[in-house]
Amino acid sequence: MKLRVVIEKDEEGFFTAEVPSLPGCLSQGNTEDQAIANVKEAIEGWLEVMESKRKIDKSQAVEIQV
Repeated sequence: MKLRVVIEKDEEGFFTAEVPSLPGCLSQGNTEDQAIANVKEAIEGWLEVMESKRKIDKSQAVEIQV
């Protein structure tokens, strides 16, 4: 899975990482690499929570590439 992540350095020097396509999915780190590693964990957690909230019939799911 590929997701676009927006990384910015805030006023305090931390790097923030946000996933616009996953509402509320964001993280931060002291370095850009740490922010990326942290947001990967946040993405995994976000997907787990959403999947547990709504069971998807995989026979009805399709994958598309844009």
